Order: sequence, then structure tokens, then C-alpha cells
Amino acid sequence: MNAPVKHTSDITDAEESLALQEAQSVVDSESATEVAMSNTLLTPRFYTTDFDEMDAIDVSPVRKEWDQLIAQMVSDPNKGHFKKNDDWDHVDWDNMEPELKKEFIDFLISSCTAEFSGCVLYKEMKRRGNNKDITQLFQLMARDEARHAGFINDALREAGVAVNLGFLTQKKKYTYFRPKFIYYATYLSEKIGYARYITIFRHLQDSPEYRFHPIFKWFEEWCNDEFSHGEAFALLMKTDPKLTRGINVLWIKFFLTAVYGTMYVRDHQRPAFHKALGVDPDWYAHEVFVKTSKLTKQIFPITLDIDHPRWQRGLERLQQANVDLAEAQAGGQVLRKLWAQTRAAAAFVSLFAIPAKKHTVPASVRMEPAY
Repeated sequence: MNAPVKHTSDITDAEESLALQEAQSVVDSESATEVAMSNTLLTPRFYTTDFDEMDAIDVSPVRKEWDQLIAQMVSDPNKGHFKKNDDWDHVDWDNMEPELKKEFIDFLISSCTAEFSGCVLYKEMKRRGNNKDITQLFQLMARDEARHAGFINDALREAGVAVNLGFLTQKKKYTYFRPKFIYYATYLSEKIGYARYITIFRHLQDSPEYRFHPIFKWFEEWCNDEFSHGEAFALLMKTDPKLTRGINVLWIKFFLTAVYGTMYVRDHQRPAFHKALGVDPDWYAHEVFVKTSKLTKQIFPITLDIDHPRWQRGLERLQQANVDLAEAQAGGQVLRKLWAQTRAAAAFVSLFAIPAKKHTVPASVRMEPAY
């Protein structure tokens, strides 16, 4: 009698999940993997860091909140969720509007790569560390990210493409970040990920006629995982008050500006995707920025002034410079490329120079999903 076939949504160990996905990679496409392999300012990256420094973290200052979060993650509320069921409607990929199909596949590949990059980083921390608190956390987060990446890849295979995740692990370029930069960047990635997914999910709850693919039905549970991961990084930063004081406040502002700006530019590269969702990219960006700003008040002492008169203009200048840069690169126009890069840098500096809003960080950083 044949043993039941395992699915990534049921696996609780990231290593086992990756082994299963590698076994499936024989049918994955080179084109999707090439897209995931690309390294630009707008594509998800793979990170490495000083694992010894992270292993030395002492969570004693946040022990009560830490234990509550870990208990919640150990309970594994989303086990078995990330797989197709009767709610997975048929998708007519062959008759999907070509530009929408292209942009949606790009969205899925980018999302898969981002989820998998988190899995790789978290899995490596778990492998290298000896600190039980830290290794347990990263094992749990790697489990979640592996499930997400596997689920997206399942959706991609219906379109005849998928990312070879095992190949990515071995061949994609890794970027070194100091631990504090990992905290800022990954915390923001998880929280803005929550804001993005829940905004789309709620919009499609109200307007289901725009739900052109069934994967959006899974966004609520998905974004709750992102939320929990963000909570973990908030607690990690809370263990060392220096991370959110002094010169580090400027680093926080830099990462906020970079993450918001990157999201705005990347989303405006997918007009057909957002039109199919019934979402205006400018409205969507502002909604996500508002939600993310409220969430990050739990640990960051500043938020960006997204209502400042220069904010929207700066984003639009950054976006146009990126469009011109892409055209210059495609045409091999060196001088035009340099001019576009200069304009993009100037737009970013203008955004960064907008005075931030200060506030007092609450004594307790733990939050629950509220949107």
C-alpha cells in the first residue's frame, strides 16, 4: 500500500519542506528561476549576517511577551492551510489577458522568492545557533516561509512555470547585512507584507468580482503569519534599546524610506495586475503606508510623514526615473542611464529629507492583527 503523499502545508520542519520542494523541481521552469535569480534594487534578495551576534541575544527583558508569542507559533494555527481545496477555483491561464498573465506571474515569482529568502535566512540561523530561544524562533519562522513559498510554487505550476528553489539556495547571490540591519529590513518586510495582503484581502471581500485568482482567498491566514514574524523582530529589537535610539533612528528612517519607495515603484510596474484587482496603485500604496506606519509605532520612535506635500511628488519622481532607467538599460544608452540613476538618487534623498513624525514607543510592543 502506498504511503500518503506529503504536502508542504503539513510539514513542520523547514528542512523536510525544502527537500520535498527540491524533489518537485524537476518540472520547474528555467524562465521562472531566471527571474527569481535576478538581482536589482527592486527584486527580493537573499541575506546573510553575523549569526554569532544573533545567537548571543538575551530575551530576558521581554521574556513574558516572548513566551506568549512562541506558544502561539508552536500551536501552528495554519498547519495544513496552504494547499488547494474545494475553494480553489479553476484558472483559465490560456485565455488570461497576456499583459495580466505576465504581470501576475511576475508578482507570484517575486512573492515566492521573497518568502523563500526569509526561509533560507531563518533556517541558517537555526542551523548555526545554540541559543534555544533564538533557534526555536527561527525554526518556526522558517517553517512558515517554506510553506508560503511552496504554496506559491504550486500556483505557478498551473501556469506551466515554477521556481527551482533548490537551485536558488545554491546559486543566488547573498547580500551581507549586519544584524541590526536585518532587524530593520526584515521587520519592515513582514509588517508591510501583512499590510499589503490584508488590504487586498479586505478589498476582495467587499468586491469579489475582482478576485481573478483563488490564491487571494488564502491571504488572511498568510498575512497573519507575516504579522507574527514582525512581532518577533519587534521583540528582538526591544531586547536592545540602543537599536531604536541615537544614530540608529536615522537608519530606521532610511529603511522606512527605502521599503516604502521600493514598494511604490514595483507596484507601478504592474498596471494590468492592479486594474484586474480593481485597485488604484496610488490608493493602494497610501493604504499600505498608513497601516504600516500605525503598526511600526510599536517599536520605531518615528514614522514617515506620508501626508507631506513633497511625499507623493517624490514617489512619482522616483517612479519616473525608474521607468527611464529601465528604458535606458534596454537600449544600451549609457548617458541616459546615468541621468536616470542621478534623478532616482535625488528623488530618494528628497523623500528621506522630509522631517519624520516622532512619538513615544509603548512599554509593551505586542500587538494583534486588527485590520
